[in-house]
Formats: sequence, C-alpha cells, structure tokens
Amino acid sequence: MAGTKVKTEQIHLQCTECKRKNYITTKNKQNVPEKLELKKYCPHDKKHTIHKELKVSR
Repeated sequence: MAGTKVKTEQIHLQCTECKRKNYITTKNKQNVPEKLELKKYCPHDKKHTIHKELKVSR
C-alpha cells in the first residue's frame, strides 16, 4: 500500500584484491546496519576472496 517504507537496499559486492564489482545483492538495512563482508568466488582472480559492500548509485 501507499506509504510503506522499503527496508531493503540493493548493494554491490567488491573484491578486496582485484577491486572489481562482481556481485549484486540486497540486504535488510534494519536488521544488518553494518557493512557486509562475505567470502565469495572472484572469477577474475579464480579463487575465493573477501568481498565488501558498496552502495549502488541510482
């Protein structure tokens, strides 16, 4: 209905080694206020690396 607030936002996950944005996902900013850090596969490095959250510019 009208007037409902969206609690989720779309984010990019950026590799800490090659600095490329490899993944797009959503997170609930009310339940998880801190930045996400996930260990994901980087296709450019061909190994698992830490990926950190970046906001998607609209």
